[in-house]
Amino acid sequence: MSYIESALQERRSFPPAAEFQGHANVSGLDAYRALCAQAESNHEAFWADLARRHIDWHTAFTHILDESDAPFYRWFDDGQLNVSYNCIDRHLPVRADQAALIFEADDGGGYQLSYRQLHEQVGALSNALKMHGIAPGDRVVIYMPMSPQAVIAMQACARIGAIHSVVFGGFSAKSLAERIADTQAKLVITADGGFRGGKTVPLKAVVDEALQQPGTDAVGKVIVYRRASNEIAWHAERDIWWHDCVAGMSTVCEPVWMNAEDPLFILYTSGSTGKPKGVQHSSAGYLLGAILSMLWVFDARPDSDVYWCTADVGWITGHTYVAYGPLALGMTQVIFEGVPTYPDAGRFWRMIQQYRVTTFYTAPTAIRSLIKLGGDLPEQYDLSSLRLLGTVGEPINPQAWMWFYQTVGGSRCPIADTWWQTETGSHMIAPLPGAVAAKPGSCTLPLPGIMTDIVDELGGKLTGDQGGYLIIKRPFPSLLRTLWNDPERFKQVYFPAELGGKTYLTGDSAHRDEDGYYWIMGRIDDVLNVSGHRLGTMEIESALAAHPQVAEAAVVGKPHDIKGEAIVAFVVLKIPCPEGEAASEIAADLRNWIAKQIGAIAKPDEIRFGDNLPKTRSGKIMRRLLRSLARGAEIDQDISTLENPAILQQLNATS
Repeated sequence: MSYIESALQERRSFPPAAEFQGHANVSGLDAYRALCAQAESNHEAFWADLARRHIDWHTAFTHILDESDAPFYRWFDDGQLNVSYNCIDRHLPVRADQAALIFEADDGGGYQLSYRQLHEQVGALSNALKMHGIAPGDRVVIYMPMSPQAVIAMQACARIGAIHSVVFGGFSAKSLAERIADTQAKLVITADGGFRGGKTVPLKAVVDEALQQPGTDAVGKVIVYRRASNEIAWHAERDIWWHDCVAGMSTVCEPVWMNAEDPLFILYTSGSTGKPKGVQHSSAGYLLGAILSMLWVFDARPDSDVYWCTADVGWITGHTYVAYGPLALGMTQVIFEGVPTYPDAGRFWRMIQQYRVTTFYTAPTAIRSLIKLGGDLPEQYDLSSLRLLGTVGEPINPQAWMWFYQTVGGSRCPIADTWWQTETGSHMIAPLPGAVAAKPGSCTLPLPGIMTDIVDELGGKLTGDQGGYLIIKRPFPSLLRTLWNDPERFKQVYFPAELGGKTYLTGDSAHRDEDGYYWIMGRIDDVLNVSGHRLGTMEIESALAAHPQVAEAAVVGKPHDIKGEAIVAFVVLKIPCPEGEAASEIAADLRNWIAKQIGAIAKPDEIRFGDNLPKTRSGKIMRRLLRSLARGAEIDQDISTLENPAILQQLNATS
């Protein structure tokens, strides 16, 4: 069997409300189809027109797409621009006094930065970086708490043409050192510490440890922002305080005009097997993807929106939908240092009420956690300012989608269920909220200009609702350009010879329904082969999460002598974690539930209960650890990014 079976059925559909549709940036299905038709008829002209309209160019481009060295595609490659200029300077004539960043600290304090103030702080740090020898093309590693200073650091690098590589502030010294060594970074920007859930997170100490490891000798200076005032070691010949660094610096720094194809940043991803991949994004193509997806998917309205994406800048979502996309449109946005459950599970809803947030973009994991901790809490707050909701990071199960829609959005806010990747740079498949009807659990239809399809492992087209490999057939501007220092791996992973060497293999499996809507079934390596049936893990997880007693579930496979793979489910209940006979009874009930929802073939062979699932501090489930637990293997992977390391012992003990 060369396709993946889909058993999850969802028939509910939620078309755009007439009032929302009437004011949307893309209004109505006909308008969406017209954009798609333009892209189909002349792919290059479609993107060129958008690039000219939405980017301020220093030197206009005359080349559009160069495919001569495919798959190393080049877009607009004789044009010049500066990304920071497009995010800040061009807004100053009309938005200088408008809030750019509204910061709420972990303890509830905070402040705002206007576009004028942001321009001044970025300018001062840019000049400081230049004074310390950072030139265009040099790499700067950023290891910061979630704060305006992280965005300022990224923008300062972009302003002078340095290539930044942001490392999530929860990564270990070993992981940080690997990234510093691979980029051969000349400078690190960090903080003494950060705050998270009432606790101080040491950051400078991790940097110190990382810089003792081999391969990090290129780092000459470490700029330290004073955030937590915790005790730190100090290396006078290397370390410099941020406030000392910018003291006396001019707040005006002329942007360095970069080629459209010059790298903007490197972001490392997918370290679950082998060496992490340094995804390299270009300047112009990436920026265009960020701008268009803000306009199309988030229906951005810079004059009235208060936008909030909860992602950390250490991940691609925090790059595109915090540091670059919103600023490129002159938006006002909220930046939050803490966690959604501190000091209580009403934190998100209280902030939406306080800041009159209009667009709220978060992860399904956070949504499910908040359902468990207080499913009725949103009703205690005034969330009437919301007009649009979004989800990111993984497929959202229909039950969580409905709660988000009804309880948080008051059954009036469209939900943008977005599918995209670190590698794509911006949204690929998502409902345009004023044009496309949403279905709970489906990311719906591709954005205009994104040519998707579903094929088998040899590239053969699949029809009907057969699940297979999700591909993108034509190049698009925001796609990664290569893997840093590893072009061969870039070709092998993303453009395999089996697909002709020019088609982008996403690594995800999906199927389409009768309306052409896409349903993500999980990673290709998260497909289970049970007695000859290929089943997507996401569908089993969604079915489990639909059970009234289940808050969250994750499914993996383990080898089975007869069936090939056995299904192992890790389940978090809405009640205290059961033990003994109670656990057996609930497990039996869940197996029967799955049999009714999907079929007997999908019944888990083993169900383990826990108080939580192993997650990174950003809320991403670490499925590689679950696979190790399921197989009884010793966990020797890096677990430094886990929010709750003790949960591994609990899940292992319940086997």
